[in-house]
Amino acid sequence: MTQWKLTLSYDGTSFHGWQVQPGLATIQGRLAQAIEQITGETTLPQGSGRTDAGVHALAQVASVGIKASIPAANFLRALNSNLPPSIRVTAAEAVSENFHARYGAVRKTYEYRIFERRERAGSEGRVCSPFLAPYVWDCRWPVDFDRLQGAASRLVGEHDFASFAASDPDRTTRTDPPGEASGTVRTVFFSAWTRGEDTLVYRVIGNGFLHHMVRNIVGTMVDVGRGSLEPSDIDRILAARDRTAAGPTAPASGLFLVSIEYPESPGKATFEHNEEQP
Repeated sequence: MTQWKLTLSYDGTSFHGWQVQPGLATIQGRLAQAIEQITGETTLPQGSGRTDAGVHALAQVASVGIKASIPAANFLRALNSNLPPSIRVTAAEAVSENFHARYGAVRKTYEYRIFERRERAGSEGRVCSPFLAPYVWDCRWPVDFDRLQGAASRLVGEHDFASFAASDPDRTTRTDPPGEASGTVRTVFFSAWTRGEDTLVYRVIGNGFLHHMVRNIVGTMVDVGRGSLEPSDIDRILAARDRTAAGPTAPASGLFLVSIEYPESPGKATFEHNEEQP
């Protein structure tokens, strides 16, 4: 049995999230199907996290054990030949049998992208391109960048993020490495906004995230940005430990899983696909 670390990039628009579901197209399900077509083995690849329906990934990580002996370069090529164009495996690495994509992760980075509706001189407003719309929140309110930044800075550090977790208690349990945190407590190492030509981009790095946590944070910060809340209200919302204290859940379309970090450990064999992804 060889344990593999697979890095995937995918457009989540037409998928019902990562986790396999009967009768529905999911990333985990399509990856398992591709592995079975190549090796004849029935597997269930374990992802670093369960991205929701419509959420995208630039570098999701999955671990899976297979009995077939296959060179890394051949395995990578075969996987991409058996996956739809909206899912690409960008790297395949044979690793230690103890590697687990979910429980071994120590840091995760997410980005959330909002189409910025600033008015342009001589026009009534900006229109979101149909080629951009599936990958952003086309938010109908103009938002103040400085207010967004003030709210984001208050999230850095160790906090109880119960107010920003999904209200379903079964989905707010810890899904990251045991021992790093417990319950609804997480550590955020970085939290900030940047402005592009067409988008506002929120980047957050933490040791783990609760179900809907990033989308709930963004929805709340948009309320700050449009003046419904003050940046200082983030402190009050965190202290409340109550989902009803925070703002709405931002749409899935703007959320990207950017990267997963693991403790340094040498792999047995690696092959990376370096072509630029669409």
